[in-house]
Amino acid sequence: MTIETAPELAFFVQLARLGSLSATARELGITPPAITKRLMLMEQRLGVRLVNRTTRRISLTSEGEIYLTHATHILGSIRDMEESVSSSRAAPKGLLRVNATPGFGRLRIAPLVSQFAHAHPEVEVQLQLTDRPISLVEEAYDLAIRFGELPDTRLSARRLMANRRFLCASPAYLKKAGEPQTPAELHRHRCILHRQNDDVYGTWRLHKGSKVELVKVRGAVSSNDGDVVLNWALDGHGIVQRSEWDVARYLASGRLKEVMPAYSLPSADLHVYYLSRRNQPAKVRAFIDFLVAEFGG
Repeated sequence: MTIETAPELAFFVQLARLGSLSATARELGITPPAITKRLMLMEQRLGVRLVNRTTRRISLTSEGEIYLTHATHILGSIRDMEESVSSSRAAPKGLLRVNATPGFGRLRIAPLVSQFAHAHPEVEVQLQLTDRPISLVEEAYDLAIRFGELPDTRLSARRLMANRRFLCASPAYLKKAGEPQTPAELHRHRCILHRQNDDVYGTWRLHKGSKVELVKVRGAVSSNDGDVVLNWALDGHGIVQRSEWDVARYLASGRLKEVMPAYSLPSADLHVYYLSRRNQPAKVRAFIDFLVAEFGG
């Protein structure tokens, strides 16, 4: 790779992330024709088509996917090299890429990013909100904030907040369908299903003492969005599995009622996870310490 190639790598990663020539032009502050020409010159130099163009969006070709993977790794290595050289500096500085889930990210993480950015003006924070599982390495994130078990045991993590899970339903649904007392009784109930990550779909794990029961449940509605399934529970569609952070206010107000409180579910504790590094950049250390202080560890 030549020195001149590095800006091309960054340009292509940004184009792939935004998925639009016009959006990339706006972010870089240049015209769409200039973006089109820059991409065309790249493809001419490489001798392959990197993207398929439509009127509104772009999609990567197989060659484009390969180029993106290598570009992301190379840019990450360059960034790691620069950060390891400057890690002895006390002041946090540079680009910090953070990933969080949409609902929690908007309500809790975005305001904290605002506070952190005011306190550390030399740090540029990019907050990306996604529901899907991510790879810190392949997508060049510095850290991610997630509920539940860690996606990769090779990552380092710090717990920010304890967060239990409950089974709950609206009083209207329970009045009509009755309240289950044992896991076996869930088979005759309507359950609202959350399709999330790689969890076994429609299977709930319930604990009572040392006994664990796996229950295959069914329902008329399901979604990959946590806010959607919560609203369906409030509308009386059935029993839902949600975390304390999601439902505490509705349990307190009586709009939802906990079901089978004698049983517990796997917790959904909040963690910040990050790549293990001997010389962690000051900006990453500072943001993690800031989050731990705000959430109380």
